[in-house]
Amino acid sequence: MSTITNTSGRRKTAVARIYLQDGSGTITVNGKDYKEYFPTLPLQYIVTQANEVSETIGKFNVVVNVAGGGVKGQAEAVRLAIAKAIVELDPEKKPSLRAKGIMTRDDRMVERKKPGQKKARKKFQFSKR
Repeated sequence: MSTITNTSGRRKTAVARIYLQDGSGTITVNGKDYKEYFPTLPLQYIVTQANEVSETIGKFNVVVNVAGGGVKGQAEAVRLAIAKAIVELDPEKKPSLRAKGIMTRDDRMVERKKPGQKKARKKFQFSKR
């Protein structure tokens, strides 16, 4: 029996949709290997962190479609999506993932620019005369 699940993860403006299925442990991001898509070691660690914590390295193939945001936001969106998929397949893994803070959706977003101001909080320079 082949277990297949798909979930999504978000961070800032990045959205990752993943398809998790039984396999050898390959992770493909937008048609490339994740090590090619995320070239630095810290980003590669973020992507594989959910697998390491839940001890599922080499058990699932992951196909990811990710869009929006920057590289780090995309990596964190992928991490959340993988963690959600693992919990969907095996709910007993949730406490260990939650303890590392991987199951929590980081909802910090960029504050919008307000009219009559230079940026979100910065004002135009005041001139007395």
